[in-house]
Order: sequence, then structure tokens, then C-alpha cells
Amino acid sequence: MINAIIETERLYFRKFTAADDVNILELDADPEVHEYLGQKPIQSLSEAQAVISFIIKQYVDNGIGRLAIIEKETGNFIGWGGFKLITEPTNQHLNYHDLGYRFIKKYWGKGYATESAKATIKYGFEQLDLKTIYAIADVNNIQSRKVLEKCGFICKEVFDYELMPHHWFELNASQLTIGIKYQR
Repeated sequence: MINAIIETERLYFRKFTAADDVNILELDADPEVHEYLGQKPIQSLSEAQAVISFIIKQYVDNGIGRLAIIEKETGNFIGWGGFKLITEPTNQHLNYHDLGYRFIKKYWGKGYATESAKATIKYGFEQLDLKTIYAIADVNNIQSRKVLEKCGFICKEVFDYELMPHHWFELNASQLTIGIKYQR
């Protein structure tokens, strides 16, 4: 595994590189992937390159950003996950760590969202010493809500995000009620 930052039994996470542009295009050009993300799929390699540049800039500016997720068995890029430091006001919060994940459709239904989210949470609490992790999901995205709840997140409220109702989730380090053994 090349520069793995987070690792699970089946996956590893690494930083994005410019060479991931084709992978991002495959992921983010799919309208079904963007069903609950504002329905704005990208349409060109140059847009994919801009996405990667934005993520790499976050590594530099914030010390953190979404990570490429690789399937160990095949070495295939399957999506991204990890944290993003949100520096714009969202639901009366600022400078918080948002847990996210997004997968190429052919990798849906394999449990990768839950597996990657749990590993990211563990990394956030143990390595980054976060006290609270946040996540949001479109109210119609039932699968994402199930993943977050399996990971121990509590839905605190519904709020408008980009003019659409979204669930606001929180997970505090003191809760640690998910099925992950945290070693402090």
C-alpha cells in the first residue's frame, strides 16, 4: 500500500494525486452518484482536475482533506472518504470536521461506506484527537443515514443546506458507542 493513511481489512486511504483525474471523472460524472449531492455531476477531465486541485489545496491549507479509497484486493480506486475541514458557516457551525464518503456505483452495496466511515472515525478520535465529528446527509438519502447511524452518529436536527433539507449528525468522542474498539 502506497502511503496509506487509514487502513481497513479491505481498503486503504491515500492522498489524491493529479493522476487520479480519470478516477474522479468516473466517480463524479455519474448522475446517480450525485442524486443527493445537488445533482451537479462533472462532465470533463478538466473539471476532475479542478476537483483534485481543490482537495490537494485543502491538504496544504488545512492539513486535512478527502482521501482516495483503494480496494486492497484489486488496487482499484473505488471512491473517496475521510474528513474535510469546513471553514464556511454551516448550520451555525464553523471550522468543524465533516465526515464524508462517495463511491463509484459498481462498488455500492459491499459495505464499503460503513467500513470506511468507521475507520475514519477511529482515525479522527485516535490520531487527530477530535472531540466531535459531524456529518450531513440529504433527508432522502436513506442509505447514507443508515451508514451514519450504524457508526453511532446521532441525528440532531434537519436544516436547509443549499436549499434542500438535510440531516445534521454529530458523534462525540465521549459517546464511542459504535462497534469499534477505541484504544486511548
